[in-house]
Amino acid sequence: MHVYKPSGAGVGLGDALPGSGAKVLERGSWSAAIVDELAVDSSDIQVAKYRMSGFQDTELDSILRNLGVTTLMFAGVNADQCVLCTLQDANFRGYDCLLLEDCAATTSPDYCLAATLYNVRQCFGFVLGSETITAELGRSERNQRDVS
Repeated sequence: MHVYKPSGAGVGLGDALPGSGAKVLERGSWSAAIVDELAVDSSDIQVAKYRMSGFQDTELDSILRNLGVTTLMFAGVNADQCVLCTLQDANFRGYDCLLLEDCAATTSPDYCLAATLYNVRQCFGFVLGSETITAELGRSERNQRDVS
């Protein structure tokens, strides 16, 4: 319950938000919902998380290993909190980590994002833009068509 209310006052994980009454980051609540602009496919695998890291107390690692995944791309909000915690835990588990800088943001002060980008580059993975990934995936797809 410490998250977001270290003094014990205010709204923390699982607490009701003022006005809406939605529970903070609780499965099934408005604050844990997928935004309307993000298309969800019926084949998508969804993992509910209850801590800052998507790996802590979830089946995420087992799912990724069963799928043979070795590289993970990270995006989202808040980059210096949940995104970073999940990225670090992925790194600790041996995954290659890519943080998409133009697809990550934070509500924290600017220096928090700068420190996050620095630390990812220094210790935990790579920072790059989504245009780099898009170009490389397109190039890889073209090369596969040329080979077949």
